[in-house]
Amino acid sequence: MYLMKDITRDGNPVLRQEASKVTFPLSAENEKLAADMMEYLVISQDETLNEKYKLRPGVGLAAPQVGHSKQMTAILIPGEYEDDEPLFKGVICNPVIISHSVQNGALEMGEGCLSVDEDVPGFVIRHERITVRFQNLAGETVKIRLKDYPAIVFQHEIDHLHGILYYDHINKLDPWAEDEDTKYIK
Repeated sequence: MYLMKDITRDGNPVLRQEASKVTFPLSAENEKLAADMMEYLVISQDETLNEKYKLRPGVGLAAPQVGHSKQMTAILIPGEYEDDEPLFKGVICNPVIISHSVQNGALEMGEGCLSVDEDVPGFVIRHERITVRFQNLAGETVKIRLKDYPAIVFQHEIDHLHGILYYDHINKLDPWAEDEDTKYIK
């Protein structure tokens, strides 16, 4: 099980590398990596277990964040209410954004990252809607359309596979500058 000590921190070169594609069928090592990343997210979102293991809650964990330069990321976006099914739960491999909206989107509160210990405030400007093509753990190609918060989460995680961190998208001169072409998401 991954603990906070296992999360690769900002400054480690693996976070700035272009990750290599994942091949199928998955190796036993890659199957374990996928399971361990998802396990972290599940436990981190459970208040009791989160406290027990002193984990920072997460909705996504990319392989580079645990030291593996591979195009694989676990995503667990909870439903709106506690007992709701997750909006998305899965491990995606070799994801590509194949189309996106002209409309930008940004979280009102900014973003955070398990690999970045200090808070870097500001709007992280992304696409409000995206279509993503990826392979699931069986190697099947999947295409999904996402908007608002799920689209933001996917873009954050896909960035990790290309050596990009969320704060790279923040306006350095005016981090909280609002833009009329951007939808701000709660």
